[in-house]
Amino acid sequence: MWDAAVFAFATLFASSSQQNWTELALKFFPFVVFLEAPFFLLVTTGMVKYGLREHLPHRQRERERYPSVSCVITCYSEGEDVRKTIQSLSQQIYPGHIEIIAVVDGALQNRPTLLAARGARSLLDNTPRRRLIVLPKWQRGGRVSSLNAGLSIATGEIVMALDGDTSFDNDMVRNATRHFDDPGVVGVAGNLRVRNAARSLVTRLQALEYMLSIGAGKTGLSEFNIVNNISGAFGVFRTQFLRNLGGWDAGSAEDLDMTMRIKQYFGRHPDLRIVFDPHAIGHTDAPDSWRIFFRQRLRWDGDMFYIFIRKYRLNLRPRLLGWRNFLFVVVNGLVMQLLMPFLIVAYTGVLLFTLPLGAVLGVLAFIYLAYLAALVFYFLLYVVAVSERPWQDLAYLRFLPLFPVFAFANRIHCSFSIMMEFFMMSHLDSSMAPWWVLRKTKF
Repeated sequence: MWDAAVFAFATLFASSSQQNWTELALKFFPFVVFLEAPFFLLVTTGMVKYGLREHLPHRQRERERYPSVSCVITCYSEGEDVRKTIQSLSQQIYPGHIEIIAVVDGALQNRPTLLAARGARSLLDNTPRRRLIVLPKWQRGGRVSSLNAGLSIATGEIVMALDGDTSFDNDMVRNATRHFDDPGVVGVAGNLRVRNAARSLVTRLQALEYMLSIGAGKTGLSEFNIVNNISGAFGVFRTQFLRNLGGWDAGSAEDLDMTMRIKQYFGRHPDLRIVFDPHAIGHTDAPDSWRIFFRQRLRWDGDMFYIFIRKYRLNLRPRLLGWRNFLFVVVNGLVMQLLMPFLIVAYTGVLLFTLPLGAVLGVLAFIYLAYLAALVFYFLLYVVAVSERPWQDLAYLRFLPLFPVFAFANRIHCSFSIMMEFFMMSHLDSSMAPWWVLRKTKF
């Protein structure tokens, strides 16, 4: 194997012997590296900043208040799994009041989920300051409809938007709500881990992806108040601010949509903040087969195009977002998420059609090793500075060599997903809402 690698590099240099060093450098260092390097430095700097603040000895400030919390659980076809969610919320180590609102969408055809939610009342026995409300919606209206129904009856000062198949660490509410002591904080993004990670290779790789992109990435971004998204499975908001916005907007990608709507106020109110807390932990099930995984990403990646281009293209202005978030949305959202997949496809195609096979292997091997080295540094920094389960997370070190290939396949599939949204408007065929809801929206 070592001989093959040496031969590939030798072929690369041989094929470039008649070219100048600029051309050779462009082959070795593709432009996508230059686009990703500033983002990599930004996030790693943020993680270092977070780690220094959290790990250096400092006096713990005693909390003065524990606001009441309403947990809106959107349920559709979870069945008995919804009991895990309700139980994990009822057992929170939190002295304040927690109101659990389980909204069962399409309750007529999802009777098992409705019965499971109603049967979970016994889980709240002997749990003071806990209350369970089961709200059946007989007509299915989709996730946004369920969230707004829950918001309409929520009494808590803080409202959480949670998935029915997500369970939580018992200090989640305490960790998430502490940020609202700052009056400028209007939203908190919770951290997600993969609950069924041991089921297959694809769930293992998704668990690693969640650590790198959510646990590490959002920690770094939060330090500069440029959190890219408040996850739909685990979002925390100041209730009155959410009501002033009019609740969630109908359509697909309601999480990214709500994040963008909140950021529309950042330009006029620079004191507002969205915070990510890596120690407010939720555990969710990830797709356990490649077919289901790529079908999920077809919706996720297509929805990014829908939000940024179809819905908010006229709102991407510094006056609304503030310069910091405007530049971040342009670079991270438009360039890195929407444009870069096509650049990677084009770059790979140019390599395959213009260089000998040995040279192609040499370039790809160099890129792979460079990304792997960056990933190892990034991952170890996350484990040391951020992770609340460092020894458990270190076990994923052995999957890092597979991750560059996994990420490359994701990028190729992302370009396909964007094309599907561009030509077919795939956001109108979403599992998050029935077609009769999506097709009545403006977009």
